[in-house]
Amino acid sequence: MSEIAAELARVEDAFAQPTLTLLHQRQAPVVITLFRAAFGRNNTPIPTARLHTQVEEHLAAMRRTGRDEVPSGTGRDLCQRWMRGQWLVRSLDPAGNEVYTLTSHAQQALELVKNLTRDRATLSEHRIATILGTVRRFNAEANPDRTARVTILNDEIARLKAERDRLVDGAEMVGATEDYMSEGFTELLSLISALPSDFARVEERFAQIRGEILAAFRGEDRPAGEVIDEYLARADALMTATHEGRAFEGAFALLRDDALVGRLREDLGALLDHPLSDGILGEAERAELRGTVKLVRDGLDRVLTQRSRVTATLKEYIVSHDAARDRELEQTLRQVESELMTWMATTGPRATHDVPLLPSRAGVEHFRERFYDPADDVLPERIVPNVADAAPTVSLDALKAQGGPQLGPLRERLDEALAALLPAGTLGELFGSLEPALRRPVEILGLLHLAAGRGWEAERATERFSAVRPDGSRREFAVPRLPLPDPDLPGGPDQPGRSHPIHLESETRA
Repeated sequence: MSEIAAELARVEDAFAQPTLTLLHQRQAPVVITLFRAAFGRNNTPIPTARLHTQVEEHLAAMRRTGRDEVPSGTGRDLCQRWMRGQWLVRSLDPAGNEVYTLTSHAQQALELVKNLTRDRATLSEHRIATILGTVRRFNAEANPDRTARVTILNDEIARLKAERDRLVDGAEMVGATEDYMSEGFTELLSLISALPSDFARVEERFAQIRGEILAAFRGEDRPAGEVIDEYLARADALMTATHEGRAFEGAFALLRDDALVGRLREDLGALLDHPLSDGILGEAERAELRGTVKLVRDGLDRVLTQRSRVTATLKEYIVSHDAARDRELEQTLRQVESELMTWMATTGPRATHDVPLLPSRAGVEHFRERFYDPADDVLPERIVPNVADAAPTVSLDALKAQGGPQLGPLRERLDEALAALLPAGTLGELFGSLEPALRRPVEILGLLHLAAGRGWEAERATERFSAVRPDGSRREFAVPRLPLPDPDLPGGPDQPGRSHPIHLESETRA
């Protein structure tokens, strides 16, 4: 292949990357604007439903301004289209909710557009000094010649010592010009804006490794033990086997140094407090520089979370794969082999038997929802009475005294009075002749009930019934006068007659 053909192939591969396909499409300005407005500089994960709504609202606002090159479709359709283009990725956050994040390709496109929107840096003293300083430091750390490395360090020490002595002696301090500060802030912002895409690239690499290992498990082309051994080997060298992993390990090692992080924060604060920074930096750029430490820490946290999720997912899959699948399959094959040997013992060498490819479904109308539990038949613990809370004992006579009328004894007394052939009296006189146990207030109702059952007629006049309560107190009731019938008169004592309603009036007496 000629040199020009090889170069063309490399350029075509670059244009096939999702970063350039995003920038090359006709609606690229609208899509880049939506990504910048929704995710910001930190690539903060956004819930799926919220991003759908934001995309629709932003597109509606663009259409109202008269823009023609606006994508058509709902927010959900557009997000799915961008996922197919490898510009969005949908995943689960630690709380289990679906969220969208930008891929490293989309973040590279946003970074390129952001750099183009800034004032382009020209050739300047700051840029040449930065290049010279970077090359010098790189050579001091990588030069294999011991003498050359010591010479470089001695020259740097002498230069720094001379500058320190000059400032201590009170020499004039050379201030930075506005062009120098502007060039420095531009390069610093360019370096910081590349961090989110770098972190996203490491996250995607972890996800890719997880997918490769899970695919090896599901494919079953190799024994499970071999796949597990490979996973353990890759897990041990996960952060050193890839370029992204090595870069992340280096950044993580540096940022674990609290003193280094504190120095970075102090240096950024001093640069932002510089008198010339107000005229060079806008509010958005100052906020971007001020949030550099938080940006780096958030990126590290997302990468570590993704790495922990990969390890947890693979561990769960390995455990479930071994216990729930391999063992059940082994038991099933053993049962099949046992049944086959039993069948071969009773059949000839040319016997055949049709076996369905899949077992038939069992027709079960209802499964029991509850099974026998021996704990249900255990007697409850015996209740131990509490002597302090025990109710006082009550005798049978006390219970009877609190009960209803004693119709049996009252009927006997009523029959005895009628059979004695005494001069006709009244029901009140009969009640007054009874013993105190039969003269409770409720016994009046008992006598009236017996009289009503025999059809006796009461008069409109009233008479006094003196009742005795079980506690010895007395109470009088005004009851309609009811004379006892004379057994010698026609009709006898049980002759029916019309009765008047009976109303009781009571008067309590001690």
